[in-house]
Amino acid sequence: MPLSPSVRLLLADVDGTLITKNKVLTDRAVAAVAKLNKAGVLFALTSGRPPRGMAMFVESLDITTPIAAFEGALLVNPDMTIIERRTVPSDLVTPIFDQMASFSLDVWLYRGSDWLIPNPKGPHVDQESATVKFGPTVGSNLRLVTDGIVKMVGVSDDYGLVEKAAAAVRDRFGDHVSAARSQPYYVDVTHPDANKGMVARYLSARYSIRPEQVATIGDMPNDILMFAHSGLSIAMGNADMQVQRAARRITASNDDEGFAKAVERFILHEPPD
Repeated sequence: MPLSPSVRLLLADVDGTLITKNKVLTDRAVAAVAKLNKAGVLFALTSGRPPRGMAMFVESLDITTPIAAFEGALLVNPDMTIIERRTVPSDLVTPIFDQMASFSLDVWLYRGSDWLIPNPKGPHVDQESATVKFGPTVGSNLRLVTDGIVKMVGVSDDYGLVEKAAAAVRDRFGDHVSAARSQPYYVDVTHPDANKGMVARYLSARYSIRPEQVATIGDMPNDILMFAHSGLSIAMGNADMQVQRAARRITASNDDEGFAKAVERFILHEPPD
């Protein structure tokens, strides 16, 4: 008996979901997306990454749908031309910067194609550079850079502080921005309409697909926002309990082919391994 209604679109997170912990796109994941294409199921990506940080997936996965970067703050075509842009309200950038800095978080800014950071030796700078395949620009007094900011990121290896900072930003600015953890060590702040729930709604409308025919898959709290706008929501095995409780199905971890297994079992209804 099928586990879901007929799925016409799968919207997938990238880090922690589509790729492994070591940022590898496996052959089985590529094959799973090819099976979706053959079955007539659209495949789309959404991530906190900048557009350039997802360009490497376009050819290998034969992406034809819009790519939602910065949690949906920037929607681009597969050739990286811009469809829509949503920026953080300029009058809120400095107070949000100060709010996150008060929790001892480094604050990164993304503006246009620029990634601005205060400290080149700060946590996760080298890792992020390797992940997105380009480096940051180091700036001074970034709290005064307020125009055209598509995403702000608070960074710390104290996960408890990251969660507290995310809650503080939501409590103080929640009517005007979206704030959610995209990794245990990141809190992403974007325009209020720039979140993965919006991305799911946008794609549903663009392709005239009913929400119940949309599947979503992710591993972090910011993915819960898209779960609510899909008929089939899938949490990764590496997701925490908050995310798993919000999903209809749970697959294996991203280091155990969880993405491919979810496609094969829950969408294409192939026998499990």
